[in-house]
Order: sequence, then structure tokens, then C-alpha cells
Amino acid sequence: MKKIIETPEAPAPIGPYSQAVRAGDMLFISGQIAIRPATGEYIPADITTEALQVMDNLHALLQASGAGFEDVVKTSIFLADMGDFQAVNAVYASCFEKDFPARETVQVSVLPKNARVEISMVAWLGE
Repeated sequence: MKKIIETPEAPAPIGPYSQAVRAGDMLFISGQIAIRPATGEYIPADITTEALQVMDNLHALLQASGAGFEDVVKTSIFLADMGDFQAVNAVYASCFEKDFPARETVQVSVLPKNARVEISMVAWLGE
């Protein structure tokens, strides 16, 4: 069974995709950049501020699905500059208490809206 997850607490999609999709006990959250949900505007800022907004957006989608960061099993982090790794990693780490998810972090040539960081997540919603 597939269910589309939508919440006004996270940015509306800027293309033909869903904010998140639940398939059985798995939740797939589309990549999030530093867009404020209330305005739909990208907030170019220092990397820490961007990463905080990204994690807030992801948290809103987890909550809309009845989940939290403790349910995340896999993340993908895309950086426009690998020099931002430490700052993004510090924000990311502050959202998890233990049992960190599997992850990859890669540098890409460009992200939507020329964002500096984009993160997607997969969570397990089973018991």
C-alpha cells in the first residue's frame, strides 16, 4: 500500500514529486533544501542556518507520518561544497541521540535553487 504524505509544516514540492511517500512500513522523504514552509522561499544563508532549516523540514515530514529521527534508517546528504561537511555534520548529529542511520555524503555540482545542502531520508515505521 502506498500513501502520499503531505503537510503544510514542510515546503510544498517545487516539482513533480511528493513531500514523502509511505510504502508499507517504509517512509521515503524527498530531498529537502532550506525552504521556509510558510513562504515557500529558499533562504540563502550560512551553511549552519541552511542545515537547520533542512532538518526542521525533514522533522516536520517525519512527524506528519507519526515518526521521529529515531526511526530514520538511511539518509543521503548532498553538498555543493564538501568544505561545508563539518558544519552540516554538526547540525545533523544534533538531531540523533544514538543508533545513527546509514548515510552517504557527496559533493554535487549544483542543487535546486543553488542551495548549499540537500538531505533526503528513509525511515522505518514498523514495530
